[in-house]
Amino acid sequence: MMFSQAHVVSLYRLNLPPLFTLGSSAMAMNRIQFQPGLSMPEFFKLYGTEPLCAQALETSRWPEGFACPRCGGAAHCVLRTGSHRVFQCNACRHQTSLIAGTVFQGTKLPLTVWFLAIYLISQAKTGLSALALKRHLGVSYPTAWLVHHKLMQAMMQRETRYTLEGQVQVDDAYLGGERRGGKVGRGSENKVPFVAAVSLTEQGHPLRVKLTPVHGFTLNAITQWARKNLAPGSTVFSDGLACFGAVTLAGCAHQSTVVAGRKPKEVPELQWINTVLGNLKTGLSGSYHGFGFRKYAEQYLGAFAYRFNRRFDLRTLPQRLLVAALQCGPHPQRSIRLVADVHCY
Repeated sequence: MMFSQAHVVSLYRLNLPPLFTLGSSAMAMNRIQFQPGLSMPEFFKLYGTEPLCAQALETSRWPEGFACPRCGGAAHCVLRTGSHRVFQCNACRHQTSLIAGTVFQGTKLPLTVWFLAIYLISQAKTGLSALALKRHLGVSYPTAWLVHHKLMQAMMQRETRYTLEGQVQVDDAYLGGERRGGKVGRGSENKVPFVAAVSLTEQGHPLRVKLTPVHGFTLNAITQWARKNLAPGSTVFSDGLACFGAVTLAGCAHQSTVVAGRKPKEVPELQWINTVLGNLKTGLSGSYHGFGFRKYAEQYLGAFAYRFNRRFDLRTLPQRLLVAALQCGPHPQRSIRLVADVHCY
C-alpha cells in the first residue's frame, strides 16, 4: 500500500484541538502518533483461533484463489492429513500446503503463536527483543529468537523493493559501541557503518527512510549505495562529508551543509535525518541489550525502517507483515546465521 502526498500531508496536520489539558498547558494531537492502531481485543477477534489464522493465511497467500506454485493452475483438490490441509494441483499434481515456500515452512508452532508474534513485532514502535517475545509467546528463547529473525528477514527484504526520491537528507552513522579493551571511535571492531537517509514530502515532512549498512564511507561505497537506493534526479542534502558527493554519479544533485560542531537542532537542513537517528538510537538502546551488531545490523535496521515507513496506518501493519512473510520464502536458522556471517561488516 502506497500513500499519496495529499494523504501523508493530512496525517501530519498538527493544528488540531488539544487532546487533553493539564492546568494551563495543552497537548496538541498528532494524527500519526495518536492513531488507534489494531487493539489486542480486535486482534484476537480476527486471529484468535487456528481456523481463523489458517483462513487469513490462505486469503493473504492466494487473494484471487489458489494458484499452483509450480504451474500456476487454479483447479485443485484439497487433501487432509490429520488437521493439516494439502492442496493438490489438478494439472501437474504438485502438492503444497499453506505454509510451504514461506517463512513459516517447517514450523511446529501453532499459527496462533506466529500471528501473535507478527502482531507484537509490527505494533512495537521501538522494536521488541527476543527475550520479551519469549515471555509474550510462552516459548523457549531459541524459538523466540528464530521467529524474531525470520520476521525481521521478511521486513528487511520488503524494504529492498523501494527507493528514495525527491528531497533526501542523508547522514553517516554507526551501529554498536566499543568493546572493552578494543579500539575506540570509528575504528571499533564492534561498530557497523551505515548510511541513514530520509525522503521528504513537498511540504518538508519525512516520508520514507533507508538504513543501509556499508563497508565504509568511501566514494565507491556511496556510489553503489546511491545507485541502488536513490531515484535519479533526487536532491541529496548532507553534512558535507566528502564521500556523499558521489551521489552525483548516480544522477542526483548534491547540496552540503557544513555542520562545524553545531548541535543537530541548530542545523535545520538536516532536521529530519537527525530526528530519525535519535529515534533509532532510543529504540535500540531501550529494547535490545545484547545482539551481534556486525552480524545482524541489516535485519535490525531493516525492521526499524519497515515500521517507520508504514507508520501512517498502524491497523494494517499485522496484515502487511503477514503478506511479507508469505512472500519472503523459507529461512531456516542455519540460513539466517550463514547469511549473517557472509554479510558481516
